[in-house]
Amino acid sequence: MQHNAVAAGARSWPRVEKVVPDTRTYPRGVAYVDGAFTTISEAKISVLDWGFLHSDATYDTAHVWNGRFFRLDLHLDRFFGGLEKLRMSIPYSREQVAEIMHTCVGLSGLRAAYVEVICTRGSSPTFSRDPRQSVNRFMAFAVPFGSVANQEQLRRGLHVAVSDIVRIPPKSVDPSIKNYHWLDLVRGLYDAYEQGAETALIRDTDGNIAEGPGFNVFVVKGGRLTTPAFGVLPGITRQSVFEICGLLGYEYAAEPVPLDNLLGADEVFITSTAGGVMPVTIVNGQPVGNGNVGVVTQEIMKVYWERHEHPDWSVAVAYPEA
Repeated sequence: MQHNAVAAGARSWPRVEKVVPDTRTYPRGVAYVDGAFTTISEAKISVLDWGFLHSDATYDTAHVWNGRFFRLDLHLDRFFGGLEKLRMSIPYSREQVAEIMHTCVGLSGLRAAYVEVICTRGSSPTFSRDPRQSVNRFMAFAVPFGSVANQEQLRRGLHVAVSDIVRIPPKSVDPSIKNYHWLDLVRGLYDAYEQGAETALIRDTDGNIAEGPGFNVFVVKGGRLTTPAFGVLPGITRQSVFEICGLLGYEYAAEPVPLDNLLGADEVFITSTAGGVMPVTIVNGQPVGNGNVGVVTQEIMKVYWERHEHPDWSVAVAYPEA
């Protein structure tokens, strides 16, 4: 299967009908499915696809800010690494996948976008239960940028609760493969909601803090930053914070984070492609530090968004001419 985008510099933009979506049902955006670009409302998956039936899939999500992809190379590294580990294959090179992502954004016209690439196990033409018989399926989409934290929460900090739910252990599912196994995270969310919190953190198999629904967590104590190392997705924003710490001269480490360390922190923040660096000011109903967004958090947030314009960390989207 060949996709219908062409190399940058000689780009002939595919046609996508200018359908105004009902945003109560579908957001604005463009998808790439079965070798063609289409509107989000027309992007479909079979009920027989193992991605749907068994959560047998991997994906990655990059974002576009001010018309520039942020850290796209790292997202592509992780996506293709997941394909290899799950023994999946797609008929596209890394450069072609990047081009499909650019085209989804370009056709959508979005200057701030959430851009996902997905590979599912697909389904067997004979409905075989042998995964080797399945035809893997690639798709992509771009929709408006979304954040774990809204503007009010970014200003005053998120309210988080720690659940006793245990994250799927890495001996069962390799957390470096980005996946849709979220039932543990969703159960943690409901625990948090019942405590009056806005989102959750769950634990690893040793009882330490692991991660939350779609985000990593950092603890700041005495100017030193720590983040869980075991049983968590090594997030791209997490990696970006490591690099920013190097630029700013902060000591950091990936190591076990017991609950007491979280509760006794000077500052806490979470990191995700969906929102960047986001402050936490209440954990389990108690204020973090003095209850305000911390100085270290503010400094890292500032540099994180400034780096979106840096050519080593971002690349401009090629939009079609009006």
